Amino acid sequence: MINPPPIDRMLAAVSYGYPWSTLLVQYKFQDKTGWAKSFATLLRSTPWVEPALDAADMLIPMPLSKERLAERGFNQCALLAKALDSAKTQVHLLQRVLDTPAQRTLARQVRLSSVQHAFAVDPLQSYRLKGQRVVLLDDVMTTGASLHAAAKALRQAGASHITGLVFARTE
Repeated sequence: MINPPPIDRMLAAVSYGYPWSTLLVQYKFQDKTGWAKSFATLLRSTPWVEPALDAADMLIPMPLSKERLAERGFNQCALLAKALDSAKTQVHLLQRVLDTPAQRTLARQVRLSSVQHAFAVDPLQSYRLKGQRVVLLDDVMTTGASLHAAAKALRQAGASHITGLVFARTE
């Protein structure tokens, strides 16, 4: 395929509605980091997630910008990835090079354009992605703009297969 889609497969554990939306907001913004293991257990029990993780060469959490990481103090996706499979988790391979506004505050069209060049693979480590099967992990997917932009960077660096995995997805 000349231009493969950035994400080959998309998996989600729950719908982003009550009570999950409330729990995820608390997890991210009220420092409920201890919930990562419970969220990981629920993710692993979702159909097709376990085989996707087993087949993956690496698990890459969505990165935060340096500014957002300093503000929050932790990357909720990195914690979730380590709870899912610490041996396959690669935290520093994908980087968020632009500090974009919080996606939840933006309209769909603005979301799509705001993250277009927000992600990059560490150039000194990009060789590690050649021909690899990757699971790209995010906590919530609304429009998919961030996931697609990040997957595009991974694909350009040589990832052969990308499964997008989110804890919650909007309808």
